[in-house]
Amino acid sequence: MKRQTVYSAIFTIGLLAAALGLAGKLHSQSAQEAPTGYNTPTLTNNPGSQSVSNGMPQPANDTFADDQATFEEEDGVDKGLGPIYNARSCSECHQSPVTGGGSQVSELRVGHNNNGKFVNPSIQINDGATTVPNRSLVNDRSICAQAQERVPSAETIHTFRMSLNTLGDGFVEAIPDSTLLTLAAQQSAISNGRIHGEAIKVPIGEAPGKTAVGRFGWKDQHASLLSFSGDAYVNEQGITSRLNPTDSTTLCKTTSDPEDVPDGPANMADIDHFAQFMRATMAPPVDATLMATANAQSGKQIFNQIGCAMCHTPAILTAPTGAVIDGGTFTVPDALGNKIIHPYSDFLLHNVGTGDGIVQNGPADTAQKLRTPPLWGLRTRDRLMHDGLSSTRENAIVRHTNEAAGIISNYNRLSSRQKSQLLTFLNSL
Repeated sequence: MKRQTVYSAIFTIGLLAAALGLAGKLHSQSAQEAPTGYNTPTLTNNPGSQSVSNGMPQPANDTFADDQATFEEEDGVDKGLGPIYNARSCSECHQSPVTGGGSQVSELRVGHNNNGKFVNPSIQINDGATTVPNRSLVNDRSICAQAQERVPSAETIHTFRMSLNTLGDGFVEAIPDSTLLTLAAQQSAISNGRIHGEAIKVPIGEAPGKTAVGRFGWKDQHASLLSFSGDAYVNEQGITSRLNPTDSTTLCKTTSDPEDVPDGPANMADIDHFAQFMRATMAPPVDATLMATANAQSGKQIFNQIGCAMCHTPAILTAPTGAVIDGGTFTVPDALGNKIIHPYSDFLLHNVGTGDGIVQNGPADTAQKLRTPPLWGLRTRDRLMHDGLSSTRENAIVRHTNEAAGIISNYNRLSSRQKSQLLTFLNSL
């Protein structure tokens, strides 16, 4: 027992040094803190679900309000909704506490293993003659009864995926690939391989033939917000675009592909408005009053000391203004460049014992790995972990095993008071 305690102390010191070293370097540079904020309704001023712009410049004839309105717009069959879909608008799944946030909405994914490797299934639909091939997503809705999907009995892997927060994702998109690769290398070196976040290179839809380190989605399946937008539009709403021009099925379909085409004063497609909106949002703010309390500050120290900060990285620096990313298709503006963000995530894939068995845009070893969920905006979430099955912070913590076993061992040795302080810190994020 004594030897284990000594090991734990050394391990914790190493984790703390790695996690806080990056933050120390950031603050020694001329970088600026990224803006954070929600536009909170009041009795005299009720802006409803309005998010807040980070000051990113807009294209000609476009505004942040226009982008948000497109993000919130409910699409009907006349605009190409379906034939199979999950939601009628982006904000239907990304809304709490303001447009662009997360929600309690989940999606269903299924599949099976063949000789130990994950296989994307062919999903049956009600007409009895049609299947949707090579797709783990099962849509909950359809525009006609014949098109409703059904999970085949042969698919033994079932999982739910909670909708993720998109606020502040413009800053995440602007993180250099080299930063994420360095974080992965540091973790493995400091922990002697016990913690080893994986960075995967994924295709960039708007830059054919180009790849970048994935950072969006539970499996890091996207690196750019435009790619993410196009994928979500066709898979969650069934609306095709220049990036994803083919529907999963044509059953009951009445529109022509691609359905999302440039229009309006700005001559932009909806996916362009979606990406522009997410890039222009502020990051989720902390509860400054709670964060300033002695208990929250003690909890923050405990968070770092027991090793949580190794994967839930407290601070990251975005690329310099003018950096060209997304395969040469996007130039980082001053509003996003050289900014310090506090996402409490390394955006890497880890096996912490809660993997869902699904593979997306990654090698076979990612089946049981998931992206470290950013903790900014945690206080707005009531269903935690990728599957939403943890309704308390305590349960979400103790579900961590495998790579996180050492950290959970440290957590279990905390006193009741220390655990309470840690929870106070988490509730301030």
